[in-house]
Amino acid sequence: MQIRYLHTMLRVLDLQRTMDFFALLGLRETRRIENEQGRFTLVFMAAPGQEDTPVELTWNWDGDTGLPSDSRHFGHLAYGVENIYDICAHLQANGVTINRPPRDGRMAFIRSPDNASVELLQIGEALPPAEPWASMPNTGHW
Repeated sequence: MQIRYLHTMLRVLDLQRTMDFFALLGLRETRRIENEQGRFTLVFMAAPGQEDTPVELTWNWDGDTGLPSDSRHFGHLAYGVENIYDICAHLQANGVTINRPPRDGRMAFIRSPDNASVELLQIGEALPPAEPWASMPNTGHW
């Protein structure tokens, strides 16, 4: 039996705000579907060169009162990054809270505007511990 990863779907409250969040990670819109009958929009975003493994953002035009507190999104998304310190500094400079800082030079967690947890993992070996990350406490949960 063959199996192939297709995408991860996240329900979102504010489509543009969530797209802006994923753009900070380097993802770009690759496809969009507007469904008037179902009253929803699907936006697929992926990292350059990885268009075959997108995140699907599902936005219901009439709202979704359960978001962001319900658990219908996903446990977390995970992205490998070239330099975990640089991406965390970039995200923080753009107003993103680093919920679990990369104290170990390997792993960090952030949350999307819709409360979906996103794990960032250093590609290859962990970077040496560095400030301000090494002594930064957790904020919230992930």
